[in-house]
Order: sequence, then structure tokens, then C-alpha cells
Amino acid sequence: MHVEVALEVGGTAEDAYELRQWLRGDPELRPAVVPLVPASPAPGSMGAFGSVIELLLQPGGLTVTLAAGVVAWLQTRRGSQTVTITKPDGTQVVVASQGVRGLTPESSGELALRVARALEEPARQAASDPETP
Repeated sequence: MHVEVALEVGGTAEDAYELRQWLRGDPELRPAVVPLVPASPAPGSMGAFGSVIELLLQPGGLTVTLAAGVVAWLQTRRGSQTVTITKPDGTQVVVASQGVRGLTPESSGELALRVARALEEPARQAASDPETP
């Protein structure tokens, strides 16, 4: 059984595409990344790919790899960007580039573990836990 997780990139559709490509570069995550589906175009626009990336994860698996990939990608970005990871139950974990820039490799790993734990927690605990990133 798979769990669908959605990543929304605060920025442009190009930013979402770049994160998607970054995640697909990881051999463990590549099979989990759902193919891009064009977003419904707004009236009067030509349409584009949306800024949401969907992944199908095994319960309890790959969350650390996903979290580490998001943290590493944000560390490479210029400007202010966020990635919101949404679980099927609506629980959201937000990681911002301002919070990851300048982290040591050890601190980056610790942040990735905190994000992964937040993704693995049941919704009622994650919502009430003040330590959640």
C-alpha cells in the first residue's frame, strides 16, 4: 500500500520542476515520483505544469530520503522559497530556505530527521507537537 504525499513549492512552476528533477536524481526516490500532469489552465492563460509534486511512498519508507532531498535542494536555492509537504490526512510540514541556508552537514541531517519524524507521526500528534518544524 502506498501513501500519496504532495510537495508544493512556494515559487514558480519552474521551481517545482527543478525540485522534481532533483528528487528524481535520487535512485531511491525516482520510482516514487508521480509523472507530471499539466495543471488546469486558468481562463485566458496558456496553461503550464503545476507547482505540486506528488510522490507515492511506502508507509514508513523513504521519508528520511525525501526530507533530506528537500533540505538539500532548498540549500541550493537563492532567495526565499518554501516547500510544503502535505500528507493524505492534511498534515503539513513546511521547510523554508531561510531555515536551511548555512546549516552544517550535521545540522542538515538533524533537520531532515525532524521533518521525516513529523511526516511519520499521526496527525493528532504532529498538530499538537510544538517541536514540529
